[in-house]
Amino acid sequence: MKDPKRLFGTLAAILLAGVFLVSPCFGAEPIVIGVPTSTGFLEGKECLRSVEMAVEEINAKGGVMVDGEKRQFTVASLDIRDAAPGVPVPEALLGLEKIILDKKPAALVVGPFRSEALMAGMDIISKYKVPMIGTIAMSPASEAKIKENPEKYKYIFRTCLNAKYLVKYLVGTMSFINKEFGFKRVYILNQDVAWARATAKILTDVYFSKAGWEIVEHEAFPTGTGDFSSALMKARAKKAQVILPIFDMPQSGTLVKQWNTMKVPSLLAGFISPLAGPGAWKTFDQKIAGAVNCNFEMGSAISSAKMPLSVAFEKAYDARWGKPLEAGHGPAPSYEAVYILAEAIERAGSIEPDAIVAELKKTERNGIIGHIKFDEGHQAIFDMDPATSAVAAVFQWNADGSRTIVFPPALAEGKIQLPEGLKSAK
Repeated sequence: MKDPKRLFGTLAAILLAGVFLVSPCFGAEPIVIGVPTSTGFLEGKECLRSVEMAVEEINAKGGVMVDGEKRQFTVASLDIRDAAPGVPVPEALLGLEKIILDKKPAALVVGPFRSEALMAGMDIISKYKVPMIGTIAMSPASEAKIKENPEKYKYIFRTCLNAKYLVKYLVGTMSFINKEFGFKRVYILNQDVAWARATAKILTDVYFSKAGWEIVEHEAFPTGTGDFSSALMKARAKKAQVILPIFDMPQSGTLVKQWNTMKVPSLLAGFISPLAGPGAWKTFDQKIAGAVNCNFEMGSAISSAKMPLSVAFEKAYDARWGKPLEAGHGPAPSYEAVYILAEAIERAGSIEPDAIVAELKKTERNGIIGHIKFDEGHQAIFDMDPATSAVAAVFQWNADGSRTIVFPPALAEGKIQLPEGLKSAK
């Protein structure tokens, strides 16, 4: 007779294998969502958390329906470090390729932080045919590539604001400032990276040069710059009425603190990423009152009672992670990207890349950032009315640490107030 212990062990193994093969309690294989970005930076970190939150919500409801069965999502993230100073683009691309090869995601969300990495990474995404919904990199050059070769680059989409739409919001704000106060002298400061350079150039070519503004100075600063006092002294000497900053590096908040401390008689209005969230008030020693800042997407560190879904998202994020959102760019579009992907997969009934892409193009969703649909360059359309498009929000910091939305008109809670020492030119 055979050894009963060995016989029992064999039978147990067979039974256990059968359970894994047929038991529905283990469910179908999960669908992997890859998140390759700079997770060491605020925007990357909060985008990843927003993705995880959306995945948890979808999974709690049973997952997504694919070909007649419910499947769960799972998140695989990788810090590709493309936003870190000194990290070359080829190194970031190695990370992008690694997550595709190692984790075999059905789709990517968030994606490269820097536009330089996105532009170079488009060929890798195309090579492996992995749909990607980007939520941070902003250069419109990626859309131009999609339009030039729509078959090759059809896998790349973007739900966040791009540089073209940022210009639209900044132009709207500058036009309001010109109309309200008669200001026409501007000092432009931008970070020396692709998206910020593109924003400054488009803003100059499309608006300032045609609207009668005088650009008293235009300076570019390398990533990592932490002292802007010399630029602020020049702004004072050249009698700039408006200082327009365009930065996404953590150190750029120092510009506002120095502007406040030096009492430069200019209105500071533009985009500085560390100024976006409520925590900036304490971070910069309560020295940011009067600064006007653009948060790139509604729901990303700012919400409006006129858009209840944005309020609900911020509350849910705070409850889930025990802290409020601080990034004014990326989190809300990242959360929406997961739902957009889930809806596309369910409509397609498949996770085959081309099937997903075909359904992503058909997206029509009312979400946190407004009404979401893509143009022919696969960019989410941003405008001024949340009922028909995605929207951003421009706000001003108040003396008590609160924030007031001042643009667009559909969301405005008040008007821009001039800082002490600056009078209207009218």
